[in-house]
Amino acid sequence: MNFSQIRKLFAVAALYDGFLGVLFLLIPGSVFYLFSITPPNHFGYVQFSAALLIIFGLMFLKIALDPRENASLILYGILLKISYCGLTFYYWFGEGIPWIWKPFAIFDLIMLVLFIWAAMTLREKS
Repeated sequence: MNFSQIRKLFAVAALYDGFLGVLFLLIPGSVFYLFSITPPNHFGYVQFSAALLIIFGLMFLKIALDPRENASLILYGILLKISYCGLTFYYWFGEGIPWIWKPFAIFDLIMLVLFIWAAMTLREKS
């Protein structure tokens, strides 16, 4: 993976997580309704997670702007993706989850692999 690809990867991650964060922060009820998913008993659970996604989106933007300077932040992105994928796949293959969460888990698994590759590339070049 080259430097330009790393920048693009984290720009995409910033847009992806930032967009989902804003969507679930501002209109979580509409999203649950649109996809016929039973909402939680309180949207605060969803909105707090959404706020964290916005924060991670800002972090990914910082990495995209200067990957070498901010390479140490990639670990936190890796941990985010491990957390989401681990929980989602656990429930997907165990108890079952609404379908809407599954594409996010697959996309995040791909992002996880790419984040690890980017971190390894930056480590080799430093």
